[in-house]
Amino acid sequence: MNRTLRLSLLALLATAPALQAADLYVHNVKGYTLDSHGKLQRFDALLVDDGKVVATGTDAALAKRADDATVIDGHGKTLLPGLIDAHGHVLELGYALTQADLTGTQSIDEALARIKDYAKAHPDARWIIGGGWNQVIWKLGRFPTARELDAVVSDRPVWLSRVDGHAAWANTAAMKLAGITRDTKDPPGGRIERDAQGNPTGVFVDGATALVGAVVPEPTDRERAVALDTALAEMARVGLTGVDDAGIDLPNYRLYKRYADEHKLTARIYAMIRDTGDAFDTITAGAPLDGYGDGYLTVHSVKLFADGALGSRGAAMLKPYSDDPHNHGLLFMSPGTMASKIEKAFAKGYQVNIHAIGDAANREVLDSFATAYKVHPDARAFRNRVEHAQIVSLKDIPRFVPLKLIASMQPTHATSDMNMAEDRVGHERIEGAYAWRRFLKQGTVVAFGSDFPVESPNPFFGLHAAVTRQDHQNQPPGGWYPDQKLSLVEALRAFTLSAAYAGRAEKTQGSLEPGKYADFILVDRDVFSINPQDIWKTRVLGTWVGGKQVYSAAK
Repeated sequence: MNRTLRLSLLALLATAPALQAADLYVHNVKGYTLDSHGKLQRFDALLVDDGKVVATGTDAALAKRADDATVIDGHGKTLLPGLIDAHGHVLELGYALTQADLTGTQSIDEALARIKDYAKAHPDARWIIGGGWNQVIWKLGRFPTARELDAVVSDRPVWLSRVDGHAAWANTAAMKLAGITRDTKDPPGGRIERDAQGNPTGVFVDGATALVGAVVPEPTDRERAVALDTALAEMARVGLTGVDDAGIDLPNYRLYKRYADEHKLTARIYAMIRDTGDAFDTITAGAPLDGYGDGYLTVHSVKLFADGALGSRGAAMLKPYSDDPHNHGLLFMSPGTMASKIEKAFAKGYQVNIHAIGDAANREVLDSFATAYKVHPDARAFRNRVEHAQIVSLKDIPRFVPLKLIASMQPTHATSDMNMAEDRVGHERIEGAYAWRRFLKQGTVVAFGSDFPVESPNPFFGLHAAVTRQDHQNQPPGGWYPDQKLSLVEALRAFTLSAAYAGRAEKTQGSLEPGKYADFILVDRDVFSINPQDIWKTRVLGTWVGGKQVYSAAK
């Protein structure tokens, strides 16, 4: 070789980038991820270093780069990016798993039996607290009563949240402690259920829940920590590597920050401060937390509430409920108040995410964002969100585009609500309900979550609902309003890249592209080759966050 050619080759080798080292090598998998355009990509092996993805590819190409890396044999199982729930309630999930749980009860008798058993098993509990009840499933045709609760627990106060968190059921002891009488007035944005004589019957809707909630003992620091530990374990078990926590208070904020400092978080938390009151003022006195604690905690958004829920008829409707012609639901604040809250958050540079279920609430939210943008035009870039966007007038859906609003939606709400939703709103309004396809078609970013513990935190339940619009018994045939179904790739994108985008984290989360966090799961079946009706049966075998395993089904 002549001297000139040899020097040229040496110079080329000196300037060629060195192959990045790896400390984890996962191979023999059916890997799926999305690229930056949301297109599905296949791979057989994954290289990770220092908690981030180095490369995906074939076993043959990547094995030679593994060197001294820890090797995980996937045994041909399916590897997916970690799933992100864009709307959950983390501590509430922990409480739901440790308190009286009425989820799934099929009758009021079954619910009362559970409450009685729980009270017997917890004789030292000052209050019997829990939730998950749904009178629609019980086919009562009414709300339950304090008298029915008194029959099983009368020696202590009982306070049980409805499955949607927008109503609660008290026994007589709880109402007496709260000073609830016939003369107690309905608060703004709330309603006390009453009998024909005007006496409170035991159920409190939306804003009225605060009347009893004010005397319920606050959780202790230890109870909060136990709830967080319980929730994190459950989230890891079902394959969630990230969650947008939709409404935290100051103690919750401090707990998250402590856990991040102590490296105890096992999922990435994007937390929304509940409202713009004292907690917001305290938290925002310092700089926003963005990727705090090695990327595990971000607090840079606010959660507001426009109305209640559909099941309790607290969702605010433009016209009366089809099955309750004297009821429009409940708006929680005036448009002026909402716009001022939005402007306060915008002034601090915070994203604003607003709960809106009914078409009147959604319209108020759209109007209020439009008003606030006049004062803060740059805030369109904050990725503001409508949480749920559940029943939206067909005239209002296109307004999401110029307002640059994200539709943060929960697919299992559709399959849970289909037994009563059309009864509530009628055939015409249902066309703008749970309308995922309509939003996607116009270019709106749709981020999926579950609203746990209102629904199960299992994201495969959400993927199944999005693709089939059926329950787990494959009903109704063909799906409920099947024109709004999504493909599995679209649904996966909504639980990964789009959810990451909604939480300002698409550059570090949502896919297994080089440089992003190595958040991934192994599952027991190839969701892209099975019957879509079986997606909900998928079982998580292992969960990794930042390249560290946080769950194993073998344990």
